[in-house]
Amino acid sequence: MGYEQAKASIASSFKQTELEYIDLYLIHAPYGGPTARTGAWRALVEAQQAGLIRSIGVSNYGVHHLNELEAYIQKLEAQHGKGKGGEISVGQWELHPWLARPDIVDWCQQRGVVCEAYCPIIRGQRFGEERLRKIVERTGKTPAQVLLRWSLQKGFVPLPKSVTPCWAGAISTN
Repeated sequence: MGYEQAKASIASSFKQTELEYIDLYLIHAPYGGPTARTGAWRALVEAQQAGLIRSIGVSNYGVHHLNELEAYIQKLEAQHGKGKGGEISVGQWELHPWLARPDIVDWCQQRGVVCEAYCPIIRGQRFGEERLRKIVERTGKTPAQVLLRWSLQKGFVPLPKSVTPCWAGAISTN
């Protein structure tokens, strides 16, 4: 997604939601090459500077993409002034004990970027793991509660999700 597509996407978001502003807007993935990525970022920065978006960030970026974006932000600031390149406020990745991504987490922590952990309970696929079961037995908590606690202890913002009605009770328990 490049500059024009990102601008159109932002406009579409406002048309669909009828909101006056959006709290957080993320670039979903680093597709399209450097020009597309920096163009999408520029569109988010412009929307933020116009007061339409409060915070901006990225999702599923690798460290090399983050470094590329950081360099682009510095370039924008050199051209337009301090604070005019935007700030990566939030980064969103699949994060859990089996996919801890220490390189990305370290990068974010060094720069004060909030890490949102999507899929923190791994769709329940690891609930039978021996190590997790031992913690569940010792603490009396559910596997989901243990995994959410792991995210919180790491300083992440966990984003658990349920798409099936049978998990409604689990959501309130967690």
